Amino acid sequence: MTIETTETVETSADAERLRRWRLVLGADTGGALAATDAAMDRTLEALYGGGGGADGEAGGPRRGGLGGSAPRVARWLGDIRTYFPASVVQVMQRDAIDRLGLSALLLEPETLEAVEADVHLVGTLLSLNKAMPEATKETARAVVRKVVADLEARLTSRTRATLTGALDRSVRTARPRHRDIDWDRTIRANLKNYLPSHRTVVPERLIGHGRAARAVRKEVILCIDQSGSMAASVVYASVFGAVLASMRALDTRLVVFDTAVVDLTDQLADPVDVLFGTQLGGGTDINRALAYCQSRITRPAETVVVLISDLYEGGIRDEMLKRVAAMRASGVRFVTLLALSDEGAPAYDRDHAAALAALGAPAFACTPDLFPEVMAAALEKRPLPIPDPAV
Repeated sequence: MTIETTETVETSADAERLRRWRLVLGADTGGALAATDAAMDRTLEALYGGGGGADGEAGGPRRGGLGGSAPRVARWLGDIRTYFPASVVQVMQRDAIDRLGLSALLLEPETLEAVEADVHLVGTLLSLNKAMPEATKETARAVVRKVVADLEARLTSRTRATLTGALDRSVRTARPRHRDIDWDRTIRANLKNYLPSHRTVVPERLIGHGRAARAVRKEVILCIDQSGSMAASVVYASVFGAVLASMRALDTRLVVFDTAVVDLTDQLADPVDVLFGTQLGGGTDINRALAYCQSRITRPAETVVVLISDLYEGGIRDEMLKRVAAMRASGVRFVTLLALSDEGAPAYDRDHAAALAALGAPAFACTPDLFPEVMAAALEKRPLPIPDPAV
């Protein structure tokens, strides 16, 4: 049995600390690296080196750059997947796109095949959609489909379970079958009939959950800002739109907008088609989008409108606010999400957010995991579970 002394453990910890600093700071700090660490160092150097140019060798000066060769980029993308965990790979890919201008190289099929697919990559591909050559489009769709499938697997079951319960509770009946009795509401409604001598409540009136599966009773309109800053939100909202559209108790409409408005409802059967129907980037005309949504509302009291936008309005601000006020006055439940993503606090127009809150339509960021609860509360007309921004 080998017994490590405290001094041995400290020496090992110091060596690991020096190794990590060597990888962070580069060859200028000196010190030899093992073969695997040298390969990791080359991948870091290519991305985080101090200047442009070709790749530097381990032990050489930091200068960074992946060059203009798509095969070289593909090899680099493969290397980072070999040496780093998926969460780090995704960060490095985003940094490479931003720092080294790899957007054009993502139009190459061999580059796409090497990429670790995530929501941010999908957003980048969608922004490049119109410039993408035909040879790359099928590969890009395969990448997007993989991300969408992963999101659907993560989000569908909880969304359906949460909203099915909300829809059942939102429709009440006074003559429920025993298994459909809402005991909490029944007891509350009959407290005046409490008999102290028997220590019981006599239920003169039964309240039950309705059966919502047979007919469409609620309408949901997802109105999504497709400006470039909303890329992750567009991806998540498209997946949720497809999930909602698959529920028979909901009539779901999906509308995307920049300065133009596009209704993608007829493509909701396939969220990948929805995503490739968007065009990330451009300006923003929220008023015009809300005017279209307002024109499609047939039963205001049974309608939920979800606006997903950072609220940087390029259209007519006062008209936008008047439309929101008019929809709320007619009975529409209006929800504003500043972002639908796993990111931190988004950038948004605080004046517009405050104006909406004054109309009774608070604006807040929402994670994908919270979205089913937000929709359930909106459908049941109860307070929204607005997250604490300080948490």
